[in-house]
Amino acid sequence: MSEIAKPSTRPLELTELLTLMIEVSEKINSTLDLDELLARIGEMVKSAIDYEVFAILLLREKAQELRVRFSIGHPKELVRTLRIKVGEGIVGRAAQLRRSVLVNDVQKDPAYIPSKPSIRSEMAVPLIVKNRLIGVIDLGASLPDFFNDSHVSLLELLASRMAMAIENARLYRRTVRQTRTLQLLNEISREMSSVLVLNQLLRKIGTLTKRLIDYHRFGILLADDQAQTFNAVINLKQDEHIPVKYTAPYGEGLVGAAADLRRTVVVPDVTKDPRYVCVNTETRSEMAVPLIHRDRVIGVIDMESPQPAYFTDEHVRIFSTLAPQIAIAIENARLYERVARSEARLERDLQRAQEIQMHLMPGTVPDIPGLQVALRFQPARELGGDLYDFLVYGKDRHVITVGDVSGKGAPAALYGAMASGILRSFAPHKPSPPQMLKNLNIRLLERQIEGHFITLIYAIWTSHTKTLQLSNAGMPLPILVRKGQCRPIHAEGVPVGLLEHAEHQQLTVKLASGDLVALFSDGIVEATNPKREEFGTRRLENVLRQNASRRPQEIVDRMFEDVKRFEQGRAPRDDQTM
Repeated sequence: MSEIAKPSTRPLELTELLTLMIEVSEKINSTLDLDELLARIGEMVKSAIDYEVFAILLLREKAQELRVRFSIGHPKELVRTLRIKVGEGIVGRAAQLRRSVLVNDVQKDPAYIPSKPSIRSEMAVPLIVKNRLIGVIDLGASLPDFFNDSHVSLLELLASRMAMAIENARLYRRTVRQTRTLQLLNEISREMSSVLVLNQLLRKIGTLTKRLIDYHRFGILLADDQAQTFNAVINLKQDEHIPVKYTAPYGEGLVGAAADLRRTVVVPDVTKDPRYVCVNTETRSEMAVPLIHRDRVIGVIDMESPQPAYFTDEHVRIFSTLAPQIAIAIENARLYERVARSEARLERDLQRAQEIQMHLMPGTVPDIPGLQVALRFQPARELGGDLYDFLVYGKDRHVITVGDVSGKGAPAALYGAMASGILRSFAPHKPSPPQMLKNLNIRLLERQIEGHFITLIYAIWTSHTKTLQLSNAGMPLPILVRKGQCRPIHAEGVPVGLLEHAEHQQLTVKLASGDLVALFSDGIVEATNPKREEFGTRRLENVLRQNASRRPQEIVDRMFEDVKRFEQGRAPRDDQTM
């Protein structure tokens, strides 16, 4: 590459102009690093126009203001704090008009925003990509009438190429940042789900959040429905724990607003928001994120910064993914502490724990387009190891999952609650059945809870195609009853939480009107009578076939009646779910 011509104020000849254009294209297209690109642009403009001060200001569309992203010759403090609204000053005027503005003597322009006392002339050229303004290039000189129409034409010619290069570099930077953020979110999710002690979890949430958002203050307030307040359970300042107790009544302050609105509230300047309740005098901007679990606000995360407009749309997007996982982690930790607090009190608390388990699983069947669904769960003891859940993948796709944890009682119930939490944490990403089983398997193996694993059917119903896509990790084969005939759905696989590299296949079943599909745990077919005979698959199929024309809940209830009659008073040896 030849050297760029020395700075000059004379118009460039055609040959020089073509050479400059080629060199500009080569230099700006050879890097995707935004900082390096902006520095190169400053150098290349300097080679053609001998400015004294130079700045590239990029537009923040939501705020409709321009901020200095790169500068040469301007005071550092000005660069750090300067915010120019579209329409303000010479730069804002160029942005508003979307055309270049040349001012031969800034002292005669009442809109001029001073940067250096020595500056007398200024030229601002908008940066436009695909008819969208992204910023402004601004040049200043100490002499009046320094810039001319040739300078304007030259910079306009360069600006279109520079704008495209800047936009490509920004897109690349956003892509890299988003990739890193997703990797970090995945790591944080994994770390959070490995902690079941509430106090440790809350502190870990604050520490891990710091890796995503460099907050000044961080707090988690948990809901107390009885007192109608949000109570601070952790307060961090610059990642250091501070023993500050704070209570926010329901509906008050930004914490109350986030809970009432059930969405993240971002305030760029708390002094201008009437909802703000002053607790920390240094706070200028604040973000409050509601923690929602099973359609209930269980708490609020509150972050503060002494910088105005510190929290961005990117921060909101990050927490739209992270907040549900935090809520699940908190609820799992609470459940774990309730169950594990004292083995001596376990017998006395089993009835209460059973109620909690029932609340963790859907108490009623949701409306699923195209299906009539019925269920029944009968634990062998006060607490059961079976589980079921309904998840939503969108208006047209719904998940039905049924599982069976190895073992019985409280350990199995706790393990099942953890598995349900893991499933729900992955559900927003809408994985396929094999991928969901793979994700669950990885997370369970990470816990290294000896002697426990889970069998599970994960099925996705798509109403407009009337198809059921399912994978089976060791559960009994589902039964399909069609036109009086029973046949098993041959979806098979190994349990999750057992083998490191377990693979699961996906089977798709097209259903027709009147078809009956039964998903059930092995407690049904392995129920025994006093002669130690098992109820078995054949009896189950007979009940299904004979009652296929009934309503689903009648079929389920009839099945449990027949099983109980078969047991002849013998206590169930395993949990029963259908």
